[in-house]
Amino acid sequence: MTIDNISTIAPFGNHLPVRITFGEGSAHRLPDLLRDAGAQRVLVLTDQGIEHHNPAVAAVLTTLSTSGLTVSRLDKAPGEPTIEMVDAATASMTSESVDAIVALGGGSVIDTAKAARLCHQQGLTFGEFLDSARTYPAPAVPLIAVPTTAGTGSEVSGGAVVSDPQAGRKAGIAHPNMRAQYAVVDPVLTWSMPPVMTANTGIDALAQAMAAVIAKVRTPVGDAIALEAVRLMGHSLPAAYRDGADAAARADMACGSMMAGLAMNISDCAAEHSLGQAIGGLTGAPHGLTIGLVLAETLERERHHVPDRMERIADAWGLPADGTADGSRLVGAVRRLLSDLQFPVLSDLGLGAEHLDRLTDLALSDYFITMAPQPWDRAEVHQAFARALATRDRGLVTAAG
Repeated sequence: MTIDNISTIAPFGNHLPVRITFGEGSAHRLPDLLRDAGAQRVLVLTDQGIEHHNPAVAAVLTTLSTSGLTVSRLDKAPGEPTIEMVDAATASMTSESVDAIVALGGGSVIDTAKAARLCHQQGLTFGEFLDSARTYPAPAVPLIAVPTTAGTGSEVSGGAVVSDPQAGRKAGIAHPNMRAQYAVVDPVLTWSMPPVMTANTGIDALAQAMAAVIAKVRTPVGDAIALEAVRLMGHSLPAAYRDGADAAARADMACGSMMAGLAMNISDCAAEHSLGQAIGGLTGAPHGLTIGLVLAETLERERHHVPDRMERIADAWGLPADGTADGSRLVGAVRRLLSDLQFPVLSDLGLGAEHLDRLTDLALSDYFITMAPQPWDRAEVHQAFARALATRDRGLVTAAG
């Protein structure tokens, strides 16, 4: 029998050795997890002043401080991870002689912890690591990631994105050995997120889930996780945005964003992240915000290449069939969601036509765009940015034909 003309599943391999604990109140099990990992001296990296607006995090910090473990704390300043922040965390790990690190915060805190642990083990600053041969040894210090947002899924991913403000760009590094050993996903920790942060992080998570199905390196395992993540988040994101105390919506988003992070690691992100990161590199805007600014425009391009995959995503979302079967109902749903979230537009960041060439250059030099189902050319990238820049009122936008 010949298989030359039979469509078969392409070979793939997946390895995600992260122990996941999910559930309301699960963060209070941190002392037990740390002891199980053989840790006694612990560095807690967290968002600066987070306990003042997040009582659930304050309670977890109290649990840690009264656990009998030796706990030191380093606060990360607001904003995306920077080289300076990574180096400060690396120095704290060294000076405190820690044998475990807890990253308690948003994706930027977790990314900072992953990069700092890597640099600490090799005795390098982050800049020195970038200039080195970039080896990724098996970690000597366990990392427990405890997200307080429902966004990047950094708690289960092997990547970190660090900004270099002086160069106006972001450096992304990734390797399986960068993953946390434990991911503790407690939805209660996300209840205090304000609406804007809920929107920004939620759009990023939903974009990652969709990209995992669209990317050229997708796998059946990744598709399954990504499509369930879309189902969980599609209707829960606007609900969590409207009412942060909606426990069911918050749980859906916490689980869905974690699953989107898994799907991204099994598959990958795609052009939406390259275009978004170009905006972030130029403006310093929050990661999730930048992804949402160009999400509809990148999906509009991709639907002409993989309409079948976009139809699967639309079905998982629960969108009603409209007879088009060309992916446009997914693009339309994304535009409506952005409108419901009162999401900003690209011009709100002070960008104009004079920035289009630079944005295009940055996007084309980014890794994720190479994961698109079909290669993007310069004209397509420029056009996507131009369309995003031309959007002035999300309430009046409909899916492009």
